[in-house]
Amino acid sequence: MLRYTFRQLEYFVAVGETGSIARASERINVSSPSISSAISQLEAEFGLPLFVRQHAQGLSLTQAGREMLVQAQLVLREAAAMMDIAGDITGSVRGPLSVGCLLTFAQLVLPTLRKGFEAQYPEVRMRQHELNQVELFSALRRSEIDVALTYDLDLPADLQFTGLVRLPPIALMSERHPLAAQDTVSMAQLSTHPMVLLDLPLSADYFLSLFDEIGEKPEIAERTRDMAVMRSMVGNDFGYSIANVRPLSDTSPDGNPVRVLPISGAPRALRMGLLTAQNADRSNAVRALVDYASTLARSGQLDRIGGEPLT
Repeated sequence: MLRYTFRQLEYFVAVGETGSIARASERINVSSPSISSAISQLEAEFGLPLFVRQHAQGLSLTQAGREMLVQAQLVLREAAAMMDIAGDITGSVRGPLSVGCLLTFAQLVLPTLRKGFEAQYPEVRMRQHELNQVELFSALRRSEIDVALTYDLDLPADLQFTGLVRLPPIALMSERHPLAAQDTVSMAQLSTHPMVLLDLPLSADYFLSLFDEIGEKPEIAERTRDMAVMRSMVGNDFGYSIANVRPLSDTSPDGNPVRVLPISGAPRALRMGLLTAQNADRSNAVRALVDYASTLARSGQLDRIGGEPLT
């Protein structure tokens, strides 16, 4: 007779994947004492240590812990599959749903999407993760997330993409920038001024490719991996920047005015959409999220971030 629970396994997997009870607590929104207690109960039940406690470096899996982690991940995936089977039989949408989102626009899109989806499907337990593009690919392949909200940026052939909206690139600059009085700006004009590059994996390559299209190179003055920091640097006259998602505020996080200008010449746009692993749409919850997000896009609710619904 089993004397451990799926919830204990979930806590164990969270700690094993993050290497820290504190980070696992943030990830699954459960108190650290509850997670610590669950780990101790599992170790007592299995009769072996799962982790080595290292105060400065968090927790490290023992050899036995690494083997048990692989099995625990498998058990939880199979348990989730049973929920999918039950949903197929009953036609219900329920169970856990792990959603990743590209961190450059997560704060503008994911909370609204999640709130509406959970209101429509209250039996779905959604968990969110903000990651860069490369991390999203990896998390989908390792089944750490079920679906990702991201751009069609260097997508691998083994993942499936459902487009929602088209997002042309835009230029961000302070009101004092020499180009700020114009209605639009060209890539050629931008190339002669200092740039604050949003330096994330694959995203940076895309922004630089816009200059390659016209045979120019940008004058990169600053780099940052944080969207909010980029906007504040723009607002403080460190240079202009380029993004695909329109900020909802015309001020930077530290209170300086920031102008948003369309870029003329039709530079390559990106599509925002949902990315899944092959056959992930077997899950009722994933299918429901794709349908819900598609309806949201068609109704124009993503227009506020500069999205143009795909027809």
